[in-house]
Amino acid sequence: MRVTMDTRPGGTAPNEDWVAGTPALAVVLDGLSTAGLDTGCRHGVPWYVSRLGSRLLAELADPEVPLAGGLARALGQVAALHPDCDLGNPGTPSATVAVLRQRDGFLDHMVLADSPVVLEGQDGVTVVTDLRVDEVLPELRAEVEQYETHTAEHREAVQRFVTAQRQTRNVPGGYWVAAADPEAADHVITGSTPAGGVRAAAVLSDGASCLVTGYGMATWPQVFALLRAGGPRELIDTVRKVEATDPNGRRWPRYKSGDDATVAFCEW
Repeated sequence: MRVTMDTRPGGTAPNEDWVAGTPALAVVLDGLSTAGLDTGCRHGVPWYVSRLGSRLLAELADPEVPLAGGLARALGQVAALHPDCDLGNPGTPSATVAVLRQRDGFLDHMVLADSPVVLEGQDGVTVVTDLRVDEVLPELRAEVEQYETHTAEHREAVQRFVTAQRQTRNVPGGYWVAAADPEAADHVITGSTPAGGVRAAAVLSDGASCLVTGYGMATWPQVFALLRAGGPRELIDTVRKVEATDPNGRRWPRYKSGDDATVAFCEW
């Protein structure tokens, strides 16, 4: 498996995505925005995703380690790095997880929250994602979408939404992300696909997948054509060009004018 990668921040703030790859493994993490709210942690989201990503990569390098089990151990290891922080704070640094691993003729996948793994097969495209986050607090989500980005009203609506959303994070009936509690690994979506039927795969943060899922400006076959033509950089460039046509979020209401965008493109 050959993995090519790129990641780019959505603005001037530090990139809260993380990506790594090996000849058998691709990992993408998308740190959840704090919206300027307290997290109980002095380290921050970029610190969190880099520590979690490196430990997850090490755990899953052993093909005998189950994906969910490796994530649980990595979560526990990172929590042990900052025990003096308030890890019980509902806003403690957290991230989505998307993993693809090649093992004994199969491709194993794992997703937690809305960073997808997309498989291009001989008979079409398969998208593996976890959209439980979209099912919570629809009325507050709609409120955010009323306002243009970069306005005080938008910022205040995002903070109200994130404050309420935190109460539904990693609790029964809500949605699950990688945070401080290894229990989140019990709620991942995993599966395996025979490798012989897959021509290529993409592991993405939602700042890149939004070209299809949010903006509707490409199909997944068109995304794979972009990736073959210019690699992950070309896909992210295309996302940024689309966003530049709607900088205030009028056509595509969203939380930010541009989100951190990450792509790991896997070929055989």
